[in-house]
Amino acid sequence: MPRWRDGTGLLLLPDRPPVPLEIASSYRARTWGLLGRDGVEGALLLTPASGIHTFRMRFPIDVAYLDRELTVRVVRTMAPGRLGLPRVWGRHVLEGAAGSFGGWGVGLGFGWGVGPGVA
Repeated sequence: MPRWRDGTGLLLLPDRPPVPLEIASSYRARTWGLLGRDGVEGALLLTPASGIHTFRMRFPIDVAYLDRELTVRVVRTMAPGRLGLPRVWGRHVLEGAAGSFGGWGVGLGFGWGVGPGVA
């Protein structure tokens, strides 16, 4: 698995149009994540990450915990002010606006890719 850097790209979904993707791999980018935003367009990939929280967030989000191979192992919708339990096997976390994962077909065992534009 390549080493990720902060940047943007496309979340490549099977049989669906690509989704804008923001990648947060530095400590600072992961710390800020979606804090202070009123919403999210597309998805945010936190890497490395095994758990998240929604304290001080303004909107609910869909959360997918990913293993080393970027396979979705757990999916949750989290309201603001919640703590997501860390997953020992977790290596990455994918976040999107609440309800977006259903539209994208993201679920357990889901496999996806990252397209051009990753900085």
